[in-house]
Amino acid sequence: MAQVTERIAARSSASRAAYLRRVRAASERGPARGRLACANLAHGFAAAEPAAKADLRGTTKPNIAIVTSYNDMLSAHQPYVDYPPVLKDAVLRAGGIAQVAGGVPAMCDGITQGRDGMQLSLFSRDVIAMSAGIALSHEMFDGALMLGVCDKIVPGLLIGALSFGHLPTVFVPAGPMASGLPNKEKAHVRQQYAEGKVGRAELLAAEAASYHSRGTCTFYGTANSNQLLMEVLGLHLPGSSFVNPDNPLRDALTRAAAARVTSNAIEGAPGIGEIVDERAVVNATIALLASGGSTNHTLHLVAIARAAGIDLTWADFAELSTVVPLLARIYPNGSADVNHFHAAGGIGFLVRTLLDAGLLHEDVLTVTGPGLRRYVAEARLDADGAATWVEAADSSADRDVLRPVAEPFAPDGGLRMLDGGLGHAVIKVSAVAEEHRAVTAPARVFDDQADFLAAFSAGALDGQDFVAVLRYQGPAATGMPELHKLTPALGVLQDRGQRVALVTDGRMSGASGKIPAAIHLTPEAALGGPLARVRDGDLVVLDSAAGRLDLGVDTEEFDRREPTGRAPMEEEWSGTGRELFAAFRASVGRADQGASVFPALGHSTPEVTRVPA
Repeated sequence: MAQVTERIAARSSASRAAYLRRVRAASERGPARGRLACANLAHGFAAAEPAAKADLRGTTKPNIAIVTSYNDMLSAHQPYVDYPPVLKDAVLRAGGIAQVAGGVPAMCDGITQGRDGMQLSLFSRDVIAMSAGIALSHEMFDGALMLGVCDKIVPGLLIGALSFGHLPTVFVPAGPMASGLPNKEKAHVRQQYAEGKVGRAELLAAEAASYHSRGTCTFYGTANSNQLLMEVLGLHLPGSSFVNPDNPLRDALTRAAAARVTSNAIEGAPGIGEIVDERAVVNATIALLASGGSTNHTLHLVAIARAAGIDLTWADFAELSTVVPLLARIYPNGSADVNHFHAAGGIGFLVRTLLDAGLLHEDVLTVTGPGLRRYVAEARLDADGAATWVEAADSSADRDVLRPVAEPFAPDGGLRMLDGGLGHAVIKVSAVAEEHRAVTAPARVFDDQADFLAAFSAGALDGQDFVAVLRYQGPAATGMPELHKLTPALGVLQDRGQRVALVTDGRMSGASGKIPAAIHLTPEAALGGPLARVRDGDLVVLDSAAGRLDLGVDTEEFDRREPTGRAPMEEEWSGTGRELFAAFRASVGRADQGASVFPALGHSTPEVTRVPA
């Protein structure tokens, strides 16, 4: 851990120093509101109540920005409907004033799976970052409260907030929904539907029983990985990530977050740019690995780090994974959901056991003060209904869900990197049985997931071992959609005794399951990557233990091949808003550089060589 951190700091020295100079210069200039011209300032408080106008005229009280991802279609973000008045009241009681600075979009991968809208999902992260930047650009603010939960929303909010790194900033979670239909039962019904054993009515009933109320989905995908990472980064209040929306403690923690950012602004506490440093980024990576978290964070953490001037690489993930044990079994890596994980000891116990084993940096800054040991804590209600904290348990309440470092589920974090003749990819093996972690089989090549599913339905994939090669799914081709529609079908074939695997330049995210899947492959097919020259019948070697992804084709023959298949043409990029994102597709960077449209600090353009397929 120390060696990886030192290498990150060394390779990031110039870009991090440039970022900190910018942040500290903004901090030294002091609150921008006091320097606004009268007309500018008058516009900033025109709609405020009389008492608020008086406060905003001066600089004696800090003004806290509320940036929200509220909408009432998505269960995870619906609870935020009531947050602004609660936050404003708590800020006022703490000696400040607050304004809703702006909103950011929040889309749901669960709704857009397999649909054209999914092709905008990854790009939405950078749209959210820009939206947060617009909200804060009015320079009316001395601190910020960021309201977001799910997949691209939290990374986007964090990237946006880091552009205002001088501001004290606290992230405010909304919590997961109560547990519904067990995830194992839901997955079973999905697989039965894929086999034609149950109909759409039965499938919809199972899905509705699983996703049944307001709050985050309860499996351990990207949304809940976000929440864990925000806490380990020190940007949430301790113990606040997995408290359900209708629990009275949720409201108390929301008020406490508002009070905390207000006191931090009054006291001149470090801004978010100082908190998110090399050590904090390594801590987040380790927590992701130890908990079996989302593969999407091999994109998001890289992009977040780059926004803070830090160069985090997939090699860093791979090296840390060799020493970080798997300590949690949460669906899809087990049968429990995040509510069960929280009840078993949750983040407080996870941080304790990792700190005690020397696997986290303790000497970091957090929104609650210096030192990560502050997060070895559980939130409680006191006699007055306010949030208070007690020390987290020193043992797990359920060792089938959460374990100490000394007795892990596996010796490594289950997230591995693959290299070889096909490029550079990510694989998550924590939910993959040992006997399925290496597959050598002929390629079956598809350029669209609908073609794969049609072949499955027609029985064309029955009775054979194969590696499904799904290409032209990268960020420059189709926006790097998630490909969960493939999981039930591949699961059926694997359960029948076939040896199957997936290789793709697309995504599978935190819900990656029991099928070995080499994802995020870079360079992608649309930019001339080797995947564009793979043909049906080519022998593909996927070996997660050896970290290899190779093609059993003579090198000279392979080099002579012309690319086959194609990415969507421009005329096909229309409808569902996709035509609006042409500039993103033209400028997006590589997956291993965060798949971002933003240049890293110190670079004028994203580092990507564009070669037509």
